[in-house]
Amino acid sequence: MDPASLAVLLALAAIAAYVQTLTGFALGLIMMGGVGLTGIIGIPEAAVLVSCLTFVNAVLVLAKGWRDIAAREFTSSMLASAVTLVAGYWLLGVMASVSMDWLKLVLGCVIIVSSIQLAMRPVQFARPSSAFSFLCYGSIAGLMGGLFSTSGPPLVYHFYRQPMRPVAIRETLVAVFAANACIRLAIVAHGGDMPPANFWWGLLSIPVVIALTLAAKNWPPPVSPLTMRRLAFVLLFLSGVSLALPAAREIFL
Repeated sequence: MDPASLAVLLALAAIAAYVQTLTGFALGLIMMGGVGLTGIIGIPEAAVLVSCLTFVNAVLVLAKGWRDIAAREFTSSMLASAVTLVAGYWLLGVMASVSMDWLKLVLGCVIIVSSIQLAMRPVQFARPSSAFSFLCYGSIAGLMGGLFSTSGPPLVYHFYRQPMRPVAIRETLVAVFAANACIRLAIVAHGGDMPPANFWWGLLSIPVVIALTLAAKNWPPPVSPLTMRRLAFVLLFLSGVSLALPAAREIFL
């Protein structure tokens, strides 16, 4: 990895970690969208890096907040996502072997749909949802996590409709993301699909994620959470469109 590509990767990691800490989502989406647009590393390799960064971000967030994890919701979500994550990873390999344009098109569409979903204001339920509902949303999250290490949007939407304390929602989501990242990394290692040696320069983004996570927690910007969500939506939506449209032209025209 040349110095220019590494600098771009570190900048993407900084933006993603900062937004993730302030909004509770978007680290994987921003990283995958930025990598897809710039082409600094391959999409499968980027998904491995996102898993590493997600785990680091989770350790920082859960260091003090792990007691607020909601056990029932966490368990139900993980039972399903652990299974479908394997299917998602298999689909990634199939698409990568067929056409990188198809891979970019699917990634772009995932980012577009996720940005729209995350921009919606969820209506809170009067009663907690059933364990089965968490199994369903967890299965979708696992599929997305296996494909692009972006398991957040379905669960973020479902969790924020629950009559739970905000801190419990945030910590439980982070715990699910961390567990999915660990499972995905284990699958990659077991399958012998670890990236080449020059990829590991990308792990220099770990101290960047640590620094920006702490900065966002201690010195948040003077804007409302709603404004941050809107900015994240615009950033994600534009990156998804920029990925999907060129890929669609290559495939269908």
